[in-house]
Amino acid sequence: MGETEAPRRARGGGGAARRAERTAVRIEAARFIERNIPDLEILNAEAIEIIERNAETVLAEIGVNFPENPGALQRWREAGADVQGERVRIPRGLARKLCATAPSSFTQHARNPDRNVEIGGRNLVLAPVYGPPFVRDAAGGRRYATIADFQNFVRLAYMSKWVHHSGGTVCEPTDVAVNKRHLDMLLAHMTLSDKPYMGSVTEPVRAQDSVDMSKLLFGADFVDRNTVMTSLININSPLTFDATMMGALEIYAANNQASIISPFIVGGAMAPVSVAGTLTQVLAEILAGVAYSQLVRKGAPVVAGAFVTSIDMNSGAPTFGTPEAAQITYGTGQLVRRLGLPYRSAGSFCGSKLPDAQAAYESANSLNMGLLAGVNFMLHACGWLEGGLVASFEKFVMDADQLGAVHGLARGVDIDANGQAMDAIAEVGPGGHYLGCAHTQNNFKSAFWRSDLFDYKPFETWEEEGARDTQALASMRVEKLLRDYRQPALDPAIHEALSDFVRQKKDAEADAFG
Repeated sequence: MGETEAPRRARGGGGAARRAERTAVRIEAARFIERNIPDLEILNAEAIEIIERNAETVLAEIGVNFPENPGALQRWREAGADVQGERVRIPRGLARKLCATAPSSFTQHARNPDRNVEIGGRNLVLAPVYGPPFVRDAAGGRRYATIADFQNFVRLAYMSKWVHHSGGTVCEPTDVAVNKRHLDMLLAHMTLSDKPYMGSVTEPVRAQDSVDMSKLLFGADFVDRNTVMTSLININSPLTFDATMMGALEIYAANNQASIISPFIVGGAMAPVSVAGTLTQVLAEILAGVAYSQLVRKGAPVVAGAFVTSIDMNSGAPTFGTPEAAQITYGTGQLVRRLGLPYRSAGSFCGSKLPDAQAAYESANSLNMGLLAGVNFMLHACGWLEGGLVASFEKFVMDADQLGAVHGLARGVDIDANGQAMDAIAEVGPGGHYLGCAHTQNNFKSAFWRSDLFDYKPFETWEEEGARDTQALASMRVEKLLRDYRQPALDPAIHEALSDFVRQKKDAEADAFG
């Protein structure tokens, strides 16, 4: 009896250990993508020459506006631009010359060095949705976002393996005063996650708060020497650089923190309806914006961006996943690479009200477009719904799951001896199968990307388990990730210093909700 019982106990123990391993909470974070596939280039040499020449014409003859910013006008005047009122006309070649001092790539440091990201080159960094005032989940429907929603999105980004970045304004917490919510958002990014994050841009003083809080988190000397934040500086297209955004850019550039200088293009409204015309305007705005960052501080890190969508000419609503937007995104990638700058564009864009088939089609088009366009920093990579008005919990985990497929495609084709699989072909021979061969046994765990969300079970099993659609499965995954969440460790003294900073700043002024 003893001789037969011992092996049973050993097997039982081993099975329990394997089950425990399968069910243990594991917080995995993939390294940023390093592309091993070519960029898709749609502009020929003649088209590039025409667009670059036309963009220089726009800057030299039409000009750009820097309203309510006398400091910016003075910088441009000293650099050799023709400044008349708030209009700045930039001589041919000047903007491009100024852009040359911006780095072609840079490291954004995270408080956990294992989460650092390299922005530029052949790399792609994926960050969550940014800016929606509303949130949606299957249980509560569409509603105004709260700080609790914001904190849960930060937790989800931290728990999502394929998301490299914590992002910025993942949703607008409307239950916190407008003049104070940036403090709570930054505190959430800094304490609930150890991934890189974005700073506030809604007022220059809030950008300075972002720098000051980062110095508490990393140490003032470290921040002075390194880039620890990115920030989204939208250009008020067409051809206008408003004082609020430029004021934030000035703070970040002066402190050696990165700015994503991004034209906001809705074709037919903020840019021409033609692809070439839009590319001309986008390039002119990028040249002027990046050049201005270098007037503030030569060598300041910057990302050249392009948020691109078209418009439905019947309703006026923005449309996503369209071929015209793709052509502009691909073309802008070519133009930005010629400037030697990192590139921001694309995301999980869709116009759908729900995480449905429309959302999936449009988002898939936009995500794959970003990968093939050579994007280096992809904001809105997960969670975007309803044209950016809504951050959806279910859509967040659906998109985050698909980012794993983006990682897989970006790896390219393995052509080493293992990839060639000649040993497997020889072992199996004609008429056999590969299920049990040595090559399959050695590679099956990592050979294919596997979804953590989709249901591939037989119909009968799927039906018995409730015939759940993807949104229902996504709701379950949101619950699981939030249930499994474990807050990353942070020095208590640093946490206390950050909390004190937020408290003192909030106490110093009255709430403003306007």
